[in-house]
Amino acid sequence: MDFRLSDEQEALRSSVREFAREVVAPTIAEHYEQHTFPYEIVRQMGKMGLFGLPFAEERGGMGGDYFALCLALEELARVDSSVAITLEAAVSLGAMPIYRFGTEEQKAQWLPRLLSGEALAGFGLTEPGTGSDAGGTRTRAVLDGDEWVINGSKAFITNSGTDITALVTVTAVTGTRPDGGKELSTIIVPSGTPGFTVAPGYSKVGWTASDTHELTFDDCRVPAANLLGERGRGFAQFLSILDEGRIAIAALAVGLAQGCVDESIKYAKERQAFGQPIGNYQAIQFKIADMEMKAHTARLAYYDAAARMLAGEPFKRQAAIAKLHASTVAVDNAREATQIHGGYGFMNEYPVARFWRDSKILEIGEGTSEVQRMIIARDLGM
Repeated sequence: MDFRLSDEQEALRSSVREFAREVVAPTIAEHYEQHTFPYEIVRQMGKMGLFGLPFAEERGGMGGDYFALCLALEELARVDSSVAITLEAAVSLGAMPIYRFGTEEQKAQWLPRLLSGEALAGFGLTEPGTGSDAGGTRTRAVLDGDEWVINGSKAFITNSGTDITALVTVTAVTGTRPDGGKELSTIIVPSGTPGFTVAPGYSKVGWTASDTHELTFDDCRVPAANLLGERGRGFAQFLSILDEGRIAIAALAVGLAQGCVDESIKYAKERQAFGQPIGNYQAIQFKIADMEMKAHTARLAYYDAAARMLAGEPFKRQAAIAKLHASTVAVDNAREATQIHGGYGFMNEYPVARFWRDSKILEIGEGTSEVQRMIIARDLGM
């Protein structure tokens, strides 16, 4: 029950915090305004080894664990969420499926560049007409000789259209199960494959410095060897990936929530009203105290889920709780931080305006709040 970090974990957190404050903070607002991808920040994160944090050294990783990734995500999101989600998606949705389920050939081909941050990968799960109903996948892949022929579309796919995107792993219907249900499999589609089209980036409310696209597959052919994992196990594979990813998203949400506290304390000490700093007024003090309480409890929730996962214990319910609670806290804290800043909270020159826009997607992406409640209820036997 000891939630204190080890010296190594503290060193990681401190180094990422310094990077976020000294490298990310001074430049990220411009990327948000121009809706541009921060390639220079991504390159530096690669040099720091952040993309390889939870992977074994023999695969080119840093030899850490998933909790190390979560610590990094929290510190990045404390300053900016676009950078944090770029790392989160690159690791948990991009590289992790290949690391977990890939053949030796697939790992040798893709992991070195993905774990170094030289390349990114996307995870094509969500479709325009399915959303939370992942079992309703319509994209199809038919085996034609020694090739898969893929037809369909995917929506809201992160890291799928950058200049350094190497591949997208897609879920597709590859047949019919013995019980009559859909047989779902996952297939690697390299960038630039004929028939694979990346639409222009979305015009988004938040995360405007991250990369998000709709993808279409029109008789897109890839080798049969690009099947990732066992045929027909795609649904089980992506569910396990999403369970882990929810802990990472919870960590990201905690970072945003804590960033709101940081900015609110700073502003409350500087802003004068009626002859004194507004932080002297109990109304502001109580708001900030509640924000800190929420960020703290959300952090404990993701720490607990991560500890269970790393111990090899069941963690599905705890991951859902962490993601649900942390995303709610992020939205709450962003709203309160904006209120504390008053009119300036609505101005893009202040980070809390960015936090406010970025927070809402946390209640939607990688499983909506409603889906998290379904998972929790089912795990309780209801």
